[in-house]
Amino acid sequence: MKVAIYSRVYESEQREDVQKLVHELEANHIKAIIFSGLYEQIKNEISFANEPQLFHSSNDLDDSIECMISLGGDGTLLDTVTLVRNRNIPMLGINFGRLGFLASLGRKEMGTAVAALKNHTFVKDERTLIHLNSNEPLFGETPYGLNEFTIHKLDTSSMIKIHTYLNGEFLNTYWADGLIVSTPTGSTGYSLSCNGPVVFPESGSFVITPVAPHNLNVRPIVVPDNNVISFEIEGRADSFLCTLDARKEIVNRSIQLAVKKEDFSINLIRLNENNFLQTLRNKLSWGLDRRN
Repeated sequence: MKVAIYSRVYESEQREDVQKLVHELEANHIKAIIFSGLYEQIKNEISFANEPQLFHSSNDLDDSIECMISLGGDGTLLDTVTLVRNRNIPMLGINFGRLGFLASLGRKEMGTAVAALKNHTFVKDERTLIHLNSNEPLFGETPYGLNEFTIHKLDTSSMIKIHTYLNGEFLNTYWADGLIVSTPTGSTGYSLSCNGPVVFPESGSFVITPVAPHNLNVRPIVVPDNNVISFEIEGRADSFLCTLDARKEIVNRSIQLAVKKEDFSINLIRLNENNFLQTLRNKLSWGLDRRN
């Protein structure tokens, strides 16, 4: 079995956990391919039984890799999505960050996770992606995101008007600081912080959530993900901000933008005993009585 390991930033306090992961993989005869940027950070601190193979970019990944392990928080896992692309490599997130909705496995569960990989006793959750179309090239070779696409005003500029259409039919004009279109996965992220609803990963929907709307009767709306959602933007400033997950582009207001469901999906690995409801309860402290 062969797995790839990716992380953005390595910190010294992670040494024991990373070393444990390497030992667990070697003990289970699982070959690890390490992201070159990560290897440069750990090569003098982590010991390997054999010199590891490295990968430098998405082009170095192939079908022989059965899993991509992401070490970090949700932001690191979102980066991993741009590496895996449409290669159908399932991803396992081990949480070295804070909240961890996507990278939901804790450091103490690494041994259990490696055993699950070896024995194939895990579940693959299919997650849809959101794809951006525009009349100018944006976001390079990865114009898609796992969490959300957003339109947002720049800095201290005035609010913007976002005319929004579903399959060409007018939906609404949002007078706001911005607009979020989230996938079900992203419904527990930025959209949730702007009072958007939580939707189940398999719901087949997008959530359109305004950011600080001027009209207080404007509320988030859930639409089927077979819609193409297009936008026309007006504002006093010449430019505004577009984001896909944590990536951003500054664009001119004359640009034409539309989002739709991506043609391919990705798979997140979870252990059998974990599920979406359990993650919600744990991460959002649902049902926890703080009165005592």
